Amino acid sequence: DKTNMFPLIQRCCFQTSFKLQKLTGPRLLLCGKNETAWSSRGLWLRRDVCPLSRSPGLKPASIYSTQLQAFHTSLLVFKKKTPPASETEAQKHKESLKDAPKPALYLSLGGLIPFVTMPLAMAIQGTYYPEVAFAQVTYGAVTVSFLGGMRWGFALPENSPAKPDWLNLANGTVPPLLAWQALLFKDNTLGAVMLVMALGIALHYDVALLPPYPRWFKILRVWGTIVMVLSLLATPALKLILEEQRSKDRSKLQN
Repeated sequence: DKTNMFPLIQRCCFQTSFKLQKLTGPRLLLCGKNETAWSSRGLWLRRDVCPLSRSPGLKPASIYSTQLQAFHTSLLVFKKKTPPASETEAQKHKESLKDAPKPALYLSLGGLIPFVTMPLAMAIQGTYYPEVAFAQVTYGAVTVSFLGGMRWGFALPENSPAKPDWLNLANGTVPPLLAWQALLFKDNTLGAVMLVMALGIALHYDVALLPPYPRWFKILRVWGTIVMVLSLLATPALKLILEEQRSKDRSKLQN
């Protein structure tokens, strides 16, 4: 009878759909069953379930599994791998002059040319020129003043690790004061010695008192200070050598 068959079919469809809702979804993922058994049961349910009774909210187990797998893989992908602090410190200690920016490296090397050329020119000509020696002392005083002002430029920005306190700003004014004192000496030798002291103090400030400076900058400051100090001391040494040679030549001529 058709009237008796329709309620029976409707009852079977609703019961199977209710069973399918219980079996699919997260419960299917949490069960420790074999995938082949669940796939066969899913095929059996699809075959017996009436298509009209499936609710639109139902999703197969494969969709839940792929979503859960994508969720876990997305967490692994977006998780940033940060190197440990020991590795970053080791990389900082391995920095050298090769890691220095090209403008900073080339401009620093170019700034050393006047220090080297002045005593070298006098040594080639074999004559000591007081004007050239005074020009070297003047250029050294300007360089020392620049190194002191650089400390102010490092401490004044808001995000700087160095605070604009009395220590940092006062230390920035010490090298210019020593440079000004070097220009007041009538003897260029005393002026060169004063500049050597000022360069040593400025190097101590940059290397020891300001550790946030990059390692390549500290290496550049050390080598630059060595070249400047040797050049400034080479001029008085050249003066003494040439004066001794002149005195010997005069004694030979008199004899």
